Amino acid sequence: MTATQSESTTTSSWPPGLPRSLDYPEVPVGSILRAAVRRWGDRTAFIDRDVELTFAEMGRRAHAVAGWLADHGIGRGDVVAVHIPNCRQYPPLYYGIMLSGATFSPTNPLLPAADLAAQLTDAGAKLLVTWDQVLPFVRGALAQTPVQTVVVTGETHIADFAARLDLADGDIDLADLLAGDPTDRHLDADVDIANDLAHLAYTGGTTGVSKGVELPHRNIVTNVLQSACWTSGSLPELDEDGNVTLRQVLGEEEISTRLGEARIINLTPWFHAMGAIGYLSGMVMAGTTTVIHMRFDPVKYVEDMVKYQVTAIGGAPPIFVALLQVPGFADADLSSVRGVSSGAAPLPKSLIDKMAGLLPNATIGEGYGLTEVTMQATGAPSFRSGTRKPGTVGVPIFDTEISIRPLGGGDPLPAGERGEVCIRGPQVMRGYAHRPEATAESIDSDGWFHSGDVGILDEDGYLSIVDRTKDMLLYKGYNVFPRELEEILFAVPGVAGAAVVGRPDEEAGELPVAYVVRKGDDAGSALTAESVMTAVNDKVTPYKRLRDVVFIDAIPVSAAGKVLKRELAAKEREKVSS
Repeated sequence: MTATQSESTTTSSWPPGLPRSLDYPEVPVGSILRAAVRRWGDRTAFIDRDVELTFAEMGRRAHAVAGWLADHGIGRGDVVAVHIPNCRQYPPLYYGIMLSGATFSPTNPLLPAADLAAQLTDAGAKLLVTWDQVLPFVRGALAQTPVQTVVVTGETHIADFAARLDLADGDIDLADLLAGDPTDRHLDADVDIANDLAHLAYTGGTTGVSKGVELPHRNIVTNVLQSACWTSGSLPELDEDGNVTLRQVLGEEEISTRLGEARIINLTPWFHAMGAIGYLSGMVMAGTTTVIHMRFDPVKYVEDMVKYQVTAIGGAPPIFVALLQVPGFADADLSSVRGVSSGAAPLPKSLIDKMAGLLPNATIGEGYGLTEVTMQATGAPSFRSGTRKPGTVGVPIFDTEISIRPLGGGDPLPAGERGEVCIRGPQVMRGYAHRPEATAESIDSDGWFHSGDVGILDEDGYLSIVDRTKDMLLYKGYNVFPRELEEILFAVPGVAGAAVVGRPDEEAGELPVAYVVRKGDDAGSALTAESVMTAVNDKVTPYKRLRDVVFIDAIPVSAAGKVLKRELAAKEREKVSS
């Protein structure tokens, strides 16, 4: 079955009065900022540690960044890597890159040095923006990369964009970029929206090797509009200057939060697809005030929910688990919350029920997407009369088709049958950078992207994600690839065999657990769970760390020699359920 979907008389999945297809203006990503500045002006766009940034100032600072980049030889075709956490200076930096015509390549600030160097090299990054606290670590990763210029920022700039950092010769203070001429020089006027890359975003593959996802300006604008129109009941519109904004069509009886009135707290990293598309440009386009939290502090989160009377909350399921455990959460005045959105991992029905009981005014729904489809492919209906089916990730959004295919290939399967989730729509990536074979394996000749995820479409077109063909684990919404950990394990003296699977965990989602076979030598007999975990965990980002090691006589394999991870995963499920 291919879904754009067939509604039964008992379900309401499509926003009333909205078309199935949208008109996407032929504009570059910078158009989103220009329209938002014109429309929302002095409204507060972002708040970071109680320091505000208005839409108007964000625009001025972004144009200053764009001008500095242009004056220093950075423009169309040049990649700027951004290696910083969420902070008040991130939005003007991001839009400055977009306005300059350069390509934004986000990097996780927790990447190990070798991974950072590999990503910068693969991207061909010409300029790197990094965080002052990790600068010594970063220097060691740059020697073999094409990076020519290093721009540095830090927590000091959150309070004051003009503050100066104590930097070595050759490094550039982000204050220099932010303090430049705020004139819009229309540097992106010649951008080819269909072909020039706006984002070069990296995602892990089935082997754990990151691949660069090529996303032209058209993809970014398209998916921001798909997502924003879906959640706010709006249609795309051009303002008097020809820049893209929204016209809200659904009334307050369906969408209680109006454009220009929403207030949210954002934890989703802007170096992730969901962050950059949904929680950065989506919020800017809608005139939302976003309270930035760099790291998750459940108590502070609840305090700010009350302080700023937030209208919506969102994130991965572990966030909601933690919030429910905050003392006083059930008694806090959260009547302003009108929406709860979840992504990155399935939201347990028990958790949905608890949230619904405490937030009676909120619609609660899930969505689904991947970096390879820019960000979003499906979403639960956000309008009040819509049918939300717990356990599903909603229906395909505007201009998007979902098809369930047999895992070995073949024609679409009927409703209710399990198979690979395939996606077709204008938000599907152009391809993987420098990897034509990987691109051809992922996108077929008819334009269908094969996700590697296993799902089911019901008779009404609602999608459930039930498994993964990839071995990827999700720890608190972060992707963990077992192959990467297994390669390290095999290099540990005394290890004869290893396989990593996920242990279900209510708070984290999945905990990486290693099954290890000892060698029959002194090194093998000396292995302990602690020594194995130390050998691995010292080499990986914190969220990838092993949480347990189980010694086993032999790793189960099929007749063809393939590791039967499903048997090991079943053992972990049994442990949790017993």
